[in-house]
Amino acid sequence: MTTLQAVILGLVQGLGEFLPISSSAHLVLVPWLFKWTDPGLTFDIALHVGTLIAVVIYFWRDWLQLFIKAFTDAQGKEGRLFWYLAISSVPAAAVGFLLEKKAETIFRSPLLIAIMLIFLGILLYWADRKSAKTIEMKNITLGTSLFIGLSQALAVIPGVSRSGITMTTGLMMGLTREGAARFSFLLSTPIIFGAAVLKLPHIISNPSVITMDFMVGILVSCITGIVSIAFLLRYVLTKDFLPFVWYRFILGVLVIMVVFIRS
Repeated sequence: MTTLQAVILGLVQGLGEFLPISSSAHLVLVPWLFKWTDPGLTFDIALHVGTLIAVVIYFWRDWLQLFIKAFTDAQGKEGRLFWYLAISSVPAAAVGFLLEKKAETIFRSPLLIAIMLIFLGILLYWADRKSAKTIEMKNITLGTSLFIGLSQALAVIPGVSRSGITMTTGLMMGLTREGAARFSFLLSTPIIFGAAVLKLPHIISNPSVITMDFMVGILVSCITGIVSIAFLLRYVLTKDFLPFVWYRFILGVLVIMVVFIRS
């Protein structure tokens, strides 16, 4: 992997993690389309560390307040929200742990990714058009948060998009666009952290993977992640998700065409 490739993949991760277009799909598809050597899941996790740093930097005040309230005012809205986020992270963590091998092999099929890009794009479009969008994040219930957490488990399949499926589910449950996006971003923190911790022993035992390109990818994904979070939270205040739906559909069709051309 060259430094340019690391930069491009860092950009892909930083944009795709928080926009509803699937970062994991792009981390598979970009090397596949350009016939680069697949950097593998460990480098993918490293890039996720960059976006983990991004979401912590952006929401550190929120997390600090939630953590304090969780132990000083557990029955208040912020205290409950902390525990809702913790509970809702469990399904995705369990599925990710159990299906890790499939995530590294079977689920990285470009054809499967293309199908999921299109299917989830249609689902996002439907949810954005039909949902009530009346519930603010601070008024979320345990049932709603747990349902969003369960849906997040589907993101083990590249193309689903962790942010895409959680925002879609949030909209379906009546959250506002901003509420769905903000809850999705906060919910990403524990799951990305867990994935990084899971891979940490491998990285420690193989220090040779920590190259300059490795660090460049993390830095780029972090900076791009902060920008994409700020952009989307402003964007959803006045606009819908249609551009992301079209992007998913066009990319999915393009990938299907390339699969059949190369076969």
